[in-house]
Amino acid sequence: MILGLIILILIAIGGAAVTYLIEDEEPLLWRLAAGCVIGSAVFGLSGFVLGFAFAITPAVAAAALAITLLPLLLLLDESRRKAFDRDRVLARGKLQGATGVKFLRFFYYAFFLGLLILFFDRAIIINEQGIFTGGSNNLGDLPFHLGAIYAFTEGASFPPDNPNFAGVKFTYPFIADLITAMFMKLGVGLREAMLIQNVAWAFSLLVVLERLVLKLVGDTFAAKLAPVLLFLSGGMGFVVFFGDYFGQTKGLFELLWNLPKDYTIGDQFRWGNSLTTLFLTQRSLLLGMPIALIAIGAIWRAFAQTENAQESDGLKVSYTQLLPYVLVGLTVGTLPLIHVHSLAVLFVVGLFALGFGPGRWRELLAFAFGTAVIAIPLLAWSMTGSATRTSEFIGFHFGWDKRDDYFLWFWLKNTGLIFPLLATGIYLVWTAARPVREKAKEKKKATKAEREADAVAIKASPTLLLFYVPFAVLFVVSNVFKFAPWEWDNIKILIYWYGMSLPFVALAIAWLWRRSSSWKAVAAVAVIVLTMSGGLDVWRTLSGQINYRVFEPDAVTVANRIRASTRPDAVLLNAPTYNSAVVLSGRSSFMRYAGHLGSHGIDYKPREEDLKAIYRGGAQAEELIRAHGITHVLISPEERNTLSPNEQFFARYSVIAESGQYRVYKVVE
Repeated sequence: MILGLIILILIAIGGAAVTYLIEDEEPLLWRLAAGCVIGSAVFGLSGFVLGFAFAITPAVAAAALAITLLPLLLLLDESRRKAFDRDRVLARGKLQGATGVKFLRFFYYAFFLGLLILFFDRAIIINEQGIFTGGSNNLGDLPFHLGAIYAFTEGASFPPDNPNFAGVKFTYPFIADLITAMFMKLGVGLREAMLIQNVAWAFSLLVVLERLVLKLVGDTFAAKLAPVLLFLSGGMGFVVFFGDYFGQTKGLFELLWNLPKDYTIGDQFRWGNSLTTLFLTQRSLLLGMPIALIAIGAIWRAFAQTENAQESDGLKVSYTQLLPYVLVGLTVGTLPLIHVHSLAVLFVVGLFALGFGPGRWRELLAFAFGTAVIAIPLLAWSMTGSATRTSEFIGFHFGWDKRDDYFLWFWLKNTGLIFPLLATGIYLVWTAARPVREKAKEKKKATKAEREADAVAIKASPTLLLFYVPFAVLFVVSNVFKFAPWEWDNIKILIYWYGMSLPFVALAIAWLWRRSSSWKAVAAVAVIVLTMSGGLDVWRTLSGQINYRVFEPDAVTVANRIRASTRPDAVLLNAPTYNSAVVLSGRSSFMRYAGHLGSHGIDYKPREEDLKAIYRGGAQAEELIRAHGITHVLISPEERNTLSPNEQFFARYSVIAESGQYRVYKVVE
């Protein structure tokens, strides 16, 4: 664990040095948070490039780490060193001297850090009974990521073939898992590497979102509230919870320690909680989203300055003014291998910003240039020779995942008070656009409390309304079309609409809180309604109530024996399930879980038919084994239960790995 923390700190420090070329006025905490994800992107991309020549080895991981630390040379410049010293002194000052404000600030970050550690500690649990997960939605995603990680650490080539569909390019955005593999090559354990990275990226997301909201609405309370609303997001599922409580005989605390289900996702609800359904399961989004928010902050800076820019200003833009946008763009350029949907969101936001704010077109084009330099080659590489059918990713589908619900009711029950508070926040910002004289007249008649409350809205620039337009458009478009084979995956775009709605929502709650004592109660109720369902699901996870076994001990044992007894380029036949023992071996499967393959746009049906034919045995099986280059066949309880394999046929082959009811046959010489 200590080694993993040291590596992560080095990555964050290297990335933090880059931030001195991106932002002039940000605290040290933001620089370390932004540096963590920027450094992770540099570390992962460096490993990817070096891996082509040398594969993923300890030396390659060490070289990638050295490259990530190169930006520290920037601190040799006196002005940047002074800026760092200033930030360090300011950070120390925030910790020294006991005041109520400082204590609350420290408690805020300490609480979330502790929560994230306890939460992500449940992502993967390894003991003598096997490998478990404490996330109710992580049962399929965990083995998918483990398969990718082991493909990097144990595979025959780099980049490896798709471990889930042997013989085709692995084009899933895999940088997050590659980073874990490189940590392992440097001597960090699998579980420790995943825990350290997940916590660091999630905490970075918290800090980056908080600072972004502060820039957008100019309100500290709203900025602190926004991450709370993101991490504890959920709909009206708490109503079902109280129904469960009154429908049984357990006490409240007994029920809280034995929650029967999730209250943000299931048959009735589809939005889910961001931690339990997105950040725990989709590690790519966990790294991609804070990078995207850093970029959104840069786009906002250019966009917001447009209203004060003179037409001639564009001719006077210097190299130093454009450099931050190029650097942010270069970081964003890594998103094709981190999280493609985040890149798509930024493309839309950038286009709208360019259209609404042409006065700063040079900054926005500098950002686009930086992005294109890295993103275009990566996209070209990803799309060449891929088994993914892009036609599967776009289609008409109204209402996202509403199923049989009425559209408005679906969104109301899944988001609770988000839309009323969003409308209130938009109205508050809209009032800032009224002529100053008109507002001055109204203030003379207003009470002191009302004047203080109105000040919350006035701090937020009306330009923010234009800036929000692309996110509103993304919400509408995501409710009309699907951008993935599985319509629920539109949440990878919708989460950005939700995240960028939070500044308005948090602003509205802050405005209510400052009006009077009675309105404080309304604000408190609003926060409870927005977070109770998500809080229940997060609590259910971090309190250890969920223990789903993903791999039993025999599966772990036979996976180790497969690794020891087969070549790295071996292709194994196994049941198309998410938790085959082959996942842990680092070897490729002829075909794994159909749900994953279908969601990635891969046509798996022909292989599925061939797989079933091979397990039936006979002459056709021998032909298919040769045709597909299959080297080994696994027969375990899963194959026996779902495929009824002809074990008499496979008995002619030698067994190269065995444990309990697991047997691996070598079917080629």
